[in-house]
Amino acid sequence: MTIRTSKSILVVIVNYRTADLVTDCLRSLEAEVDSLPGIQVVVVDNASGDGSVDRLVAAIVENLWEGWASILPVERNGGFAAGNNAAIQPALEAAAPPDYVLLLNPDTVVHGGALRTLYDFMEAKPEVGIAGSRLEDPDGTPQRSAFRFPSVLGEIENGLRFGVVTKLLHRWVVAPPVPEVACRTDWVSGACLLVRREVFDAVGLLDADYFMYYEEVDFCKRAAQAGWPCWFVPEARVVHLVGQSTRVETGVVARKRQPTYWFASRRRYFQTYLGKYATWLTDLAWASSFASYRVRRVVQRKPDTDPFGLLGDFVRHNLLRSCRSHRVIRPSAASETAS
Repeated sequence: MTIRTSKSILVVIVNYRTADLVTDCLRSLEAEVDSLPGIQVVVVDNASGDGSVDRLVAAIVENLWEGWASILPVERNGGFAAGNNAAIQPALEAAAPPDYVLLLNPDTVVHGGALRTLYDFMEAKPEVGIAGSRLEDPDGTPQRSAFRFPSVLGEIENGLRFGVVTKLLHRWVVAPPVPEVACRTDWVSGACLLVRREVFDAVGLLDADYFMYYEEVDFCKRAAQAGWPCWFVPEARVVHLVGQSTRVETGVVARKRQPTYWFASRRRYFQTYLGKYATWLTDLAWASSFASYRVRRVVQRKPDTDPFGLLGDFVRHNLLRSCRSHRVIRPSAASETAS
């Protein structure tokens, strides 16, 4: 027998020109709504300008989802954090704010019972502030979704990609192998992230000065500093169609240039928590390590799967600018995409 609960969960999905993906995501949430009747889903449309709002409204009406799903159009694409905040802030200021907020990517399909599993975990561990699900490919292959906070040693390991160094620095590897059991971790992917309301009370909203990327790292960092730890819950399984909402994928597509907002977000995060001078040293360490890897890759004839021009772009956007005051680079909606 299904256990009913009076607790409420606000699910926020940020859409930018991915209406079909959002519709599939909403369809996967139907069973979760039956299990957790306190769920309300808000789809924030980040000024898509492609008819997404009309298509999503039609899908909600056609599928009889009006009781639990709604669309919130915003006038400007302010990025992932700003889009989520557009739904979270008024909900938290309401007379009856939600007990939990779930950030959910539009390019996800929720396995049956996943949200129930996250909810039950959080109810059983009131000291936990954030919980993330296991993300996986459509064939069930797990994706790395439980991470450590970035550090100087972690950046060296990430740049070198050398087995011996990775073993020596295993405690600082940002993306370790996927845990098989629930465990505490530094941060989890924002593709599926459940947050207790008290965390927002303690640290505020997502930092909207991150256009995209690193916003969930920053949020989990602030939560940890406020005494709200983050856990990874692999029993909650969610399919993540990597890159479908951002157009940043693996393989051939990964040879596209890294978007400028990725560099801006990375610079902002490191300067916030390390300071300007340490950030410059960290950038130098990564660039040197990555340059060494690039030489070794050619000698060993390994396939090139890194974004095109990554080293040069990194030097220009980060290494040469990390001593200056950080500022956010906001792409135009016509030149960059973000959900």
